[in-house]
Amino acid sequence: QVQLVESGGGLVQAGGSLRLSCAASGGTFSNYAMGWFRQAPGKERVVVAALTGSGTTTYYTDSVKGRFTISRDNAKNTVYLQMNSLKPEDSAVYYCAAQDRRSLSIRYSQYNYWGQGTQVTVSS
Repeated sequence: QVQLVESGGGLVQAGGSLRLSCAASGGTFSNYAMGWFRQAPGKERVVVAALTGSGTTTYYTDSVKGRFTISRDNAKNTVYLQMNSLKPEDSAVYYCAAQDRRSLSIRYSQYNYWGQGTQVTVSS
């Protein structure tokens, strides 16, 4: 069983930056592909970025390409989401998720473990 705890959310002005962290415990961290999802009020949860267990392959949804960077430190059992040039439409609850395989997936249903979420609010 993997436990995930996110941190780093908050309130920031448009154009600003935040770095989200997700600390994992339980299991061998490098065996899990990881993803960041977000959910805005009244909308479904969608993938933002994901990466393989080794961290060598990444995925970004189109709206964050060039602004967000996903990375992981397997020695620290932590995955990060660096968010730059934030926009009001990036406001949402951000969730960290892990899936029981190393290969990358962007499908919500393939993730087995979820954090509690962290709120990101971008003011205009």
